[in-house]
Amino acid sequence: MPAPLQPATLTVNDAERVSALWLVPSDARALLVLGHGAGAGMTHPFMAALAEGFAERGIATLRYQFPFMERGTRRPDPPRLAQATVRAAADEAARRQPGLPRFAGGKSFGGRMTSQAQAAEPLAGVRGLVFVGFPLHPPGEPATERAEHLERVAVPMLFLQGTRDALADLALVRQVAERLGTRATLAVLAQADHAFHVPARGGRTDAQVLEELLDASAAWMAGVPAP
Repeated sequence: MPAPLQPATLTVNDAERVSALWLVPSDARALLVLGHGAGAGMTHPFMAALAEGFAERGIATLRYQFPFMERGTRRPDPPRLAQATVRAAADEAARRQPGLPRFAGGKSFGGRMTSQAQAAEPLAGVRGLVFVGFPLHPPGEPATERAEHLERVAVPMLFLQGTRDALADLALVRQVAERLGTRATLAVLAQADHAFHVPARGGRTDAQVLEELLDASAAWMAGVPAP
């Protein structure tokens, strides 16, 4: 029987509280704190599919809303508030599941805000970061400035990047990973765009890409040693 979703509330600060969802399988061997992207919240079908797929692989998830999404606005939170939200989620994960190896990251904006938080001050007990499509630059404006803070991240990082991602020129992603050395692992998903969709005539399906993404993530997390 699939594990039930468990709703929760996270306190970010005196003024902000956000919704969250736990999915903890009975055989959980790791936990991923998972932030959503800038365009859709934690209940988006892709986020739900990630959580369910991770649960099938023995990985618990804590999904959470950023305050702007909780309020129903389109403008993402300023980095300071977004990073505080990441930290509140990571602290809740440590409090509620202290025995599980913990990882953090997310889709696009959620992953980048997680890495910024980690660069500013390490998230307690987090062994590594998982980027589900790191948004390296705006569409059509290839650059690497958004990755400069990763030099201050000491834990291992997994980059899951599609070859058709308009927000992450693959050659530049490779350069970033090379600069980070052994801290970075790059998993390339052929034909996938930033939303991990593939062309209908490309010989692959979105479901296959998702399975590849989940398998790569689970294997990588299993291989990250305890600090």
